[in-house]
Amino acid sequence: MADSVAAGLGDENETENEDKEKEKRLFSGVKKAEKQAAASDVTETLGFYERKAKCKERKSNVSDLSLVRFISAELTRGYFLEHNEAKYTERREKVYTCLRIPKELEKLMIFGFFLCLDVFLYVFTLLPLRVLLALIRLLTLPCCGLSGSRILQPAQVCDVLKGFIMVLCYFMMHYVDYSMMYHLIRGQSVIKLYIIYNMLEVADRLFSSFGQDILDALYWTATEPKERKRAHIGVIPHFFMAVLYVFLHAILIMVQATTLNVAFNSHNKSLLTIMMSNNFVEIKGSVFKKFEKNNLFQMSNSDIKERFTNYTLLLIVCLRNMEQFSWNPDHLWVLFPDVCMVIASEIAVDVVKHAFITKFNDITADVYSEYRASLAFDLVSSRQKNAYTDYSDSVSRRMGFIPLPLALLLIRVVTSSVKIQGSLSIVCVVLFYLGMITLKVLNSILLLGKSCMYVKEANMEEKLFQNPPSATPSRVSSRANRTKHTREPPGEPAEEGMSASVTAQPTQRDECPAPQIPTSESDQFLTTPDESEDKSLIQDDTELTHRAPKKDLLEIDRFTICGNRID
Repeated sequence: MADSVAAGLGDENETENEDKEKEKRLFSGVKKAEKQAAASDVTETLGFYERKAKCKERKSNVSDLSLVRFISAELTRGYFLEHNEAKYTERREKVYTCLRIPKELEKLMIFGFFLCLDVFLYVFTLLPLRVLLALIRLLTLPCCGLSGSRILQPAQVCDVLKGFIMVLCYFMMHYVDYSMMYHLIRGQSVIKLYIIYNMLEVADRLFSSFGQDILDALYWTATEPKERKRAHIGVIPHFFMAVLYVFLHAILIMVQATTLNVAFNSHNKSLLTIMMSNNFVEIKGSVFKKFEKNNLFQMSNSDIKERFTNYTLLLIVCLRNMEQFSWNPDHLWVLFPDVCMVIASEIAVDVVKHAFITKFNDITADVYSEYRASLAFDLVSSRQKNAYTDYSDSVSRRMGFIPLPLALLLIRVVTSSVKIQGSLSIVCVVLFYLGMITLKVLNSILLLGKSCMYVKEANMEEKLFQNPPSATPSRVSSRANRTKHTREPPGEPAEEGMSASVTAQPTQRDECPAPQIPTSESDQFLTTPDESEDKSLIQDDTELTHRAPKKDLLEIDRFTICGNRID
């Protein structure tokens, strides 16, 4: 009984399970059919949807090309400069640098102008007194006896030579007729005068570069120790070479002054305008060239020298014109606008030139303070115990400004323009000379104080007590003594407790080492190597980088080659 009941229940369960499976199959089949129907509907209408989307895109493109939408987009379009912050910050700094250039440049120009003025006044004031003291010592020597090995100190010998050169050249200048030169130049056409003036500027630079070497050779030949083997042609030939140079350079500057005087006195001022436009041509030749810091230093020194020379030429032109008009003060006011125009054009050209050079070469305006410190270092170092040159000669080498020819021309013009007659005139000349000495002393004191301040700010004080760098042997001496390679003795150490006073007198060393000229290691590379050195240069190319380091500003003078150019 129980088995039959259990079997009946099992049959019922199987039937229920079969029914459930049939329902699941039917339900899954219905779902698959719906999905297939939906998929077939989509595939049938997909082309319609694509055509509809393309129509909408065409309509939107047509609406986007409307003029109103373009103008509205241009009016409302924005951008963010902060996404390129470094670029715009650099541009702003360049603008600030250009705005700072006039101030920093004029500081350097004013300081350099007073340096040139100090050297120029030295020729008129202290040099005659120093020559007089040296001659008195030379005349009283038999009475006093020889107190040392030298009759005159080297500085006194150089002063006496300068004095004799000035006196001889002054008498030679009397044979040059200024009036005839003026009328000869005045009869030329404007174009010829313009070409002549440009040629005179080039000749002045060449004379300055070679003239300082002639004077230095004379000073060293006259003061070289006598126990050494003679390697020169003698003092007298060098002296006549120096006299000839100063005389020719003075005539050259006289022609420049005469040409400028003709330009001032021309009726239509066309020549003066052309000569002023020559300054703006200088911008074209300088701005669009690559400059380094040393090149810019040379150009700054050249501009200082050129500005001082132009001011002196303007003074000579005014003196000659005032003499022709019997020193009528009204004529001075006639010349005043032209003088101001020449000075203003010179300043404007210098500012524009330096502003764009610093901009194109990424040079900061602080570099002019370094230049000023380098010039100040020359003045301070010339007052030290270990000074090896006179300050006037240092300025001549640094800036290319040689005061002797310019001073000679000014003396010639003043003596021919001003007539001294009577005791009152002599008293006025004496008072004027005392006034010039006072101006020289005051100018020297102010320059010395400023120079010490600039050197201290540039942290260059320790260099004041260093010995001048030793020179490398020249090509001629190296060939003459090729088999004799002697090692130079090391420089003497600085004295302990050396006074930093800038008024101390230079002391003479006991030993007399080989002649030393302050040069740098790069001078070896600038000269042509000997035959024995050619092989070493070819074998080791990396040696070139060590032999041609960048020059320090203290080793750069007006005519040192920096890179591929002399500026």
